[in-house]
Amino acid sequence: MAIELTERAASHIKKMLTKRPQSVGFRIATKKSGCSGFAYEVDYADKIVQEDMVFEIQGLVVVVDKASLPLLDGMTVDFVKSSLLNEGFEFINPNVKEMCGCGESFSV
Repeated sequence: MAIELTERAASHIKKMLTKRPQSVGFRIATKKSGCSGFAYEVDYADKIVQEDMVFEIQGLVVVVDKASLPLLDGMTVDFVKSSLLNEGFEFINPNVKEMCGCGESFSV
């Protein structure tokens, strides 16, 4: 199973993690949400629990819970700036079959 980070995403995450030294890494997960079924969640990983899978990607510790991993397998995470005020993570996920109209949730 694999998750990739672009150089822009890895650089942004490294900057985020320097502001929070108690974190052990970067967490990516899915949750049931929205009209299509699932939404992405990103957060600091302050601890690693038994249900977590841990990956080292571009020198970063990336933590994914075992339930989310099949939905994220093969995904690439990018960080994009569309304007001076609008920036964020973009998820390129080959498992997605449909996205809701607002782009907040997906189905597999």
